[in-house]
Amino acid sequence: MKRYCQTLTLVDDELMIEQYVEAHRNVWPEIVEGQREVGILDMQIYRKGRNLFMICDTVDDFDWQRDMARLATLPRQADWEAYVAQFQGCKPDARSDEKWQLMDRIF
Repeated sequence: MKRYCQTLTLVDDELMIEQYVEAHRNVWPEIVEGQREVGILDMQIYRKGRNLFMICDTVDDFDWQRDMARLATLPRQADWEAYVAQFQGCKPDARSDEKWQLMDRIF
C-alpha cells in the first residue's frame, strides 16, 4: 500500500466551510466508485479551521500522475471538482492535483 498526504486551505467563510463539510458527509457515490476504480483504497480528510489534511491510501502500483489524471476523466468527477472548487477558492475547472498540495513525509 502507498500513502499520499495533501493539504489545502479553504475560503475564509465559515458558512461555506460548513457547506463543504456537509458535502463530504454526502459524497456522491460516483466519486467514491471512481476512487476505487483507479486504486484509491481509502481517503480521509481532516480539518483544523480553514486548513484541510488528506490521507490517501492506494494500491501498490498506484502512480499519482497517471491515476489522478484517469480519475479526472471518470463520470461526474469534473462536476464534483467544479462544485467543491467554490469552497476551496479555486477555478471551477481546476483539477484536484492543482488544488491539493502533496506533502513530503519527514518522520
